[in-house]
Amino acid sequence: MKTIIFCALALATCSGVAAEPQTAATTGVAAFLTELDALRSEAHIPGLSVAVVRDGEILLAAGLGYANIEQGVAATAQTPYDIASVTKPLSAVVALKLVEAGTLDLDKPIASYSDWTEFCQAFSEQPSIFAQDLRCEPPTHTLRHLLSHTATGAPGTRFSYNPILYSWASRPIMAVTDATFSSLVAQHVFAPAGMQQSARRYRDLPLRADLAARLTTSYQIDEAGVARPSGPRSRQGDGAAGGVISTVLDLAAFDIALDDGKLISADSRAEMMTPMRSNSGAALDYGLGWYLQDYDGLSLVWHSGWWEDAASSLYLKVPEQNLSLILLANSEGIWWHNPLDDAAVEQSRFAQAFLSAFAQR
Repeated sequence: MKTIIFCALALATCSGVAAEPQTAATTGVAAFLTELDALRSEAHIPGLSVAVVRDGEILLAAGLGYANIEQGVAATAQTPYDIASVTKPLSAVVALKLVEAGTLDLDKPIASYSDWTEFCQAFSEQPSIFAQDLRCEPPTHTLRHLLSHTATGAPGTRFSYNPILYSWASRPIMAVTDATFSSLVAQHVFAPAGMQQSARRYRDLPLRADLAARLTTSYQIDEAGVARPSGPRSRQGDGAAGGVISTVLDLAAFDIALDDGKLISADSRAEMMTPMRSNSGAALDYGLGWYLQDYDGLSLVWHSGWWEDAASSLYLKVPEQNLSLILLANSEGIWWHNPLDDAAVEQSRFAQAFLSAFAQR
């Protein structure tokens, strides 16, 4: 039976460890936690939670540092965080579930059932980097283009990460279901995966009270490495790019349910994790809701999350080894400067530590 470890190293406590002799596996987990805590300190992350899943079981679930410095609240595996763009795989599950039901067509021009044309034109005139080279005529964009980040330039010609357009993907999904996107996530992701400590929030949907009371404090780190509580953030709409509050244990439950076929079919899961092909046939670095890349002999499936001066996250899968990492932080310290047109998780020292500790080569 797998060992499940719950720790709060900031308090030098660790409970829930199986009462059995130390093995190479448990020693390796402990060494990984020590390295992870060192990386957390170097990145000035106040609080970090981690889960590792192998073969459908939770190998490790732990908290490092503080969810709230001022009140001395330790981070744990049950600490809720804003998971930022790690929301995107969850949103892609919703879309594919609706495709399986015959409700949604990823390849139908979205202008035919939404106000995409007006939005595209207005957004293309904005100074945002994500509006650059957005071509609205002819109106041939599809939901697949938005969910695979191939909507910039001539649709389908290249991969260019675009969270604004991914967020907008919730609009056509809501149009065909006549339901809020948040309710669809609850129905098709949270409930079947057993994610009881997860919820969505947006400007018209406050976070439910029990999670709000335990939600980690977000911190910005100054040039001296001092953590200060982040200021209020802009209120967003019910978009597909973010908006989820969750824990590493709940995301581990999502990971297990996804791999077990409890959320979408095996064929749909394979579609999510297959590189999108450009119009010319070239394999791109993104599927549907996931970055995809080969590194050091491993096929990696992953997503990062970043909210400036507030939060960061990493969800990394090694599918051929049934192995996953989930990291959530209450500052931007997990984040690295991943290019908008490339998948480069090897630039993350957190990812490198995980792969070195658990992946077989």
